[in-house]
Amino acid sequence: MNIKKIIVYEYEILFNILDEFKEKFSFDLINISKKNIEKILKIEASDYLIITRSEINGFKNQLIINEFPIKISQLLEKINLKFLKNRFNIQSDISISSYKLNLNSREISKNDRIVNLTEREINLILFLKKASSAVKIEELQKKVWEYGSELETHTVETHIYRLRKKIKDKFDDNNFIISSKKGYLIN
Repeated sequence: MNIKKIIVYEYEILFNILDEFKEKFSFDLINISKKNIEKILKIEASDYLIITRSEINGFKNQLIINEFPIKISQLLEKINLKFLKNRFNIQSDISISSYKLNLNSREISKNDRIVNLTEREINLILFLKKASSAVKIEELQKKVWEYGSELETHTVETHIYRLRKKIKDKFDDNNFIISSKKGYLIN
C-alpha cells in the first residue's frame, strides 16, 4: 500500500500542528507555498490531499479548512473521510474496452459522451465482462436475472437490444455486445 500525502498549501500554522503529530499517522506531510505549487503536479492525483483555506483551481482532492476553531479529532476525521471517498470513487470506475463504467453514477462513458444505465444493464455488462467466452441466454437468465432456465422469456434479448441501442445511438458502436451461436460477449 502506498503512503498517502497530505499537502498543506499556504497554511503554515496548520502544517506545524500536523507536523507535531505526523509520526502517529500513516501519511507523509508536505508544506507547499505558491512559488512551488507545481510540485503537486508530479504526484499521482489519487495519492494526495491538499489542505487549504480556499479552493485552488486545477487540482483535485482538496479539503478546505476555513472554520475555526477546529478540533484535531475533527480535522483527522475530515482527512480520513476525504481519502475514503477518493478511494471509493476510484474503485467505482471500471474500464471496459474503450469505455469507462462508473458504478456510482450508473453511467458508461467514452470521449466525453455519457449514457445512463439501469442497475440491470450494469449487472449485465459486468457479467459479460468477467466471462471468458460467450454467455448463453440461459446462463444470463440464471446468473443476472436469477430466473430458472426452464422459463420461456425474452427478457435477456430485450435488455440486450435496448442496451445495444443506447450504445449505438450515443457512441455509434454496433459491436459493444456481440452475439454469436454460443451466446453474448463484450467486444
